[in-house]
Parts: sequence; structure tokens; C-alpha cells
Amino acid sequence: MTDKLLNHRTEGPTSAPALLLGPSLGTSYALWDKVAPELSITHRVVRWDLPGHGGSAADLVDAGATVGDLAGLVLALADSLGVERFAYAGVSLGGAVGLHLAVHHPERISSLAVICSSAHFNGAKPWEERAALVRRDGLSRLADSANGRWFTSGFTVPELVQDHRDADPAAYAACCDALAAFDLRERLPEITSPTLLIAGREDPATPPAHLREIADAVPGATLVELPGASHLAPAQCSQAVLTAMRAHLGGGAGLGMEVRREVLGDAHVDRAQARQTPFTARFQDFISRYAWGEIWTDPTLTRRERSMITLTALVAHGHYDELAMHVRAARRNGLTPEEIGAVLLQTAVYCGVPAANSAFAAAQRVLAEEEG
Repeated sequence: MTDKLLNHRTEGPTSAPALLLGPSLGTSYALWDKVAPELSITHRVVRWDLPGHGGSAADLVDAGATVGDLAGLVLALADSLGVERFAYAGVSLGGAVGLHLAVHHPERISSLAVICSSAHFNGAKPWEERAALVRRDGLSRLADSANGRWFTSGFTVPELVQDHRDADPAAYAACCDALAAFDLRERLPEITSPTLLIAGREDPATPPAHLREIADAVPGATLVELPGASHLAPAQCSQAVLTAMRAHLGGGAGLGMEVRREVLGDAHVDRAQARQTPFTARFQDFISRYAWGEIWTDPTLTRRERSMITLTALVAHGHYDELAMHVRAARRNGLTPEEIGAVLLQTAVYCGVPAANSAFAAAQRVLAEEEG
């Protein structure tokens, strides 16, 4: 049965939200090597190989294949892994698969990222000619020109070029057939999934205009253009792609800032923002994304419970200025003065009486301000 499934690699906790990553024509899932491990911190990442590419069997598709056929293979893979609903990101042909899924199987897609791709690929003729060339001569000549089609001058990823050279010609040609027949422009307004478009400014295959066309048609879509990026942006500009995808997938600073304001209050956050300088900006972004955008949003613990843990940790390390701020946060999160006192009393046992004494003094000042 496994030879009927796309070859794939799974990373990250099985309990995390699923994220499927699709490759471009001619590459394997190694295209995501610089991005997938980072995304697997918060997601169950599943990256897959096209038929005849990497470790996927060539006979999973035949001549005349469609993007819908490839999407069906992706759904079969998801089903085999017990994944009902998933976020999806794909490059070029992998992005086209994502657009098809978002239009034809919206119930399966929680969010969509389309990278260096298009809702059409400049008509059928170029792809029909490429398919005929590959069926006649194989992939060697085409692989020789991969760097110019995929990357800006002077940049290469030898492993990906070798993937191109090693792909099965018949399966590669079938994927060209799929690109030749693909045109989803009329269906784009039907997409309801939160959608991110990433364009490479130097991409000759799917220039930014192709991504702008999708962004203009998909309701609420976000477009990011990457200077210096060509067609395989996750390989060439991995950090920029990673930053955009983190924000899109919900672990970004936007969500974190919302939670930060709810817990600490607008006045405190506004003061922190006013004090921000270019020197501290990255740290503020880090706090918003990780502390507030990921940890404080984890539903495993309630905000009340998180406040109690935070108070204890701050007492243990003697961070009394920060403690005062989190006493206010604890009140917003529903703790009573009596419960805060009980937490601080607990710290007297495990953190020491002098630490608890200072903590009670700091907390009392905050609670007195509240009463006044």
C-alpha cells in the first residue's frame, strides 16, 4: 500500500496542527530543508515528493495527468496519516495543488500559502513542448539550465539540481501535462481559506504579477514580495519565507500582540511600544511571537494557571519589577487578592522567606493602587 502513496517526511509532534508542504516541479521535499524544521516546532509538518521525484514512485501518474490528480494523491497521503484538516503551503506546481485543494476541497484546508506559483502557467504550449522534449531526450539538458530558471546569478543548491537530474522523465512529463492544463483564474474568488502569496521579485517562471493576480482575486489574501528571490524562494530566501509563514500560520506577532494587550493591558503595552528603538525592536518582536503568540495562547493551561506559574517563577528569580506587572496581569486573568497571596505564600516554602517577603511587598503596592 505504501508504494501507492507519495513519499513523504513527517516532522514535529503528532498532536500539533498539521501542515503539508508541496514541492516544485523537478525538486524533492529537500526544497523545504531550511524551513520545515523550524515550522515543525509548532506544527506536524508533512512534506511530500511529486511522482517520479525524490522517493515517490513514477507510476503514481500517467501521461495527461492533471493538478487534480496530484491533489488527490495529497489527500490520500493525508488520509493515511489520519489528518482530516491541514494547513498547506506549496511552491510552483506544489502551489497549484494548494489552489486546487482550496477550491475543490475547502473543508480540508485550514490555511493556504502559495509560493512562487500561479493560477495559470502561461498557457499549454510551453509545457506541451517541454513534455515532448523530456519524453524524447530525458532530463539531462533541462537540468543543465536549472540554475538559471530557479535561482539568481551566483546562487545554487546542488542537491536540488541533482534531484532534477534524477527525476523520472515520464513522471516529469506527466507533471508538465498537469501544468499545461491548469487554469484556475475563474475560481479564485471561491477560495475562503486564509491565503498568503509569496512572490520572488527575480522569478522568471512565475513573476510577481502572477501572485498579485491571485491576491487581487482571493478575498482577504496577503501578498509578500521578496527582493532578491527567484523561483525557489524557500531554498534561496529561507528566513524571509519562514517569517512570512510563521505570521500566516498564527504564531506571529499580530496574534501575540493581541494576547499581550489582553493580559498586560493597553497602557503597559503602549508604554513598551513607545520606548521601542531599532536596537530593541527584534526583542519586542520575539516576545510578541513566542511568549505571547505561542506560549500564552496554548490552551493546555488557562490564563489563571499561567499567571500563578509566572508569579512563582518571577519570585524564584527575584524579578520584582516584573512581578508587579504580573500581579496586575493576574488580576485581569481573574485571580483574587487572596489567591495571589496564597501563591506568594507557597513561594515562601519553595523559594525562600526573603524572596517571598519582597514579593509580598511588591504585590501589596499593586493591590493598594487598585483599591485607591
